[in-house]
Amino acid sequence: MTAKPGQAVVASDHAVGHNTLTGITLKIVSVTVFVGMSTCIKAAGTVPAGQIVFFRSFFAIFPIIAFLAFTGKLGTAFSTKRPLNHIARGVVGVCAMGLGFFALTRLPLPEAITLNYAQPLLVVVFSSIFLGEAIRVYRWSAVAIGLVGVLIISWPELTLLSSDEALDDQEVLGVIAALVAAAISAVAMLLVRNLVQSERTATIVLWFSVTASVMALLSLPFGWQALTPLQAALLVAAGFCGGLGQILMTSAYRHAEASVVAPFEYTSMILGVVVGYLVFGDVATLNMLVGGLIVVAAGIFIIWRERQLGLERTRTRKATLPQG
Repeated sequence: MTAKPGQAVVASDHAVGHNTLTGITLKIVSVTVFVGMSTCIKAAGTVPAGQIVFFRSFFAIFPIIAFLAFTGKLGTAFSTKRPLNHIARGVVGVCAMGLGFFALTRLPLPEAITLNYAQPLLVVVFSSIFLGEAIRVYRWSAVAIGLVGVLIISWPELTLLSSDEALDDQEVLGVIAALVAAAISAVAMLLVRNLVQSERTATIVLWFSVTASVMALLSLPFGWQALTPLQAALLVAAGFCGGLGQILMTSAYRHAEASVVAPFEYTSMILGVVVGYLVFGDVATLNMLVGGLIVVAAGIFIIWRERQLGLERTRTRKATLPQG
């Protein structure tokens, strides 16, 4: 229902404020759940990445299906006219997920979480290269500064690349995997951008979870390992957390604008530092803290800039509408 000019302004403002607070709360809860997922995966030890991807994807399906059934959307959730686009997104997403989980099992939790912040920076770069989007100097500057932050975080490990110890150092491999995962994940986000123009969120999420589960099973002949009951329980919990986090995150963006909600993604850095120290004894390094703050600042600036450009486009459209 569209309100007439001047009608129920106070009530509308109150509703917007309430919805915004709800959106922010849901986003923070979703971030917490995703950090819980990462904690479970890391606590499970050095399980093969393909095996982790299977547990993360397959067991995420259950809370998603339960939510869709509860909201009455399950019957049409799989319906799509673009199955190949979903499969392509799934293939790219699985590669990113596998490398990300490999990094997670070999890096301290704060570093693994913070290096993933390179993804939104790379989305800007790839949007320019592959989609021809016009990126102005403000966002290019933010990307450059953000990537300096990523370099600061990675520097202690990357300096080992010139030594004979590099290939034997699991943290070096973890950093490389995390950065490649961020790049591939940025490509996956471009594919999602394309899908959301015609597909429902539930369809995208379900197709991805099923595609990822099937693809992960293909890695079975390449060295899955027998799990202890604790490892299996942790990976099942990680899957449920992944599905629940996805539902909460989607709900957050339905309650408030992305430009308001998105910056709260960076609360995962604080949670990562706290959980990493309490659970794994990981002490955040000065490089991680300084670099992380730079990356967060760059990411928030890009989100703010996207919002400003969105407002400019809206004003332009209104100005060009024929006056009645």
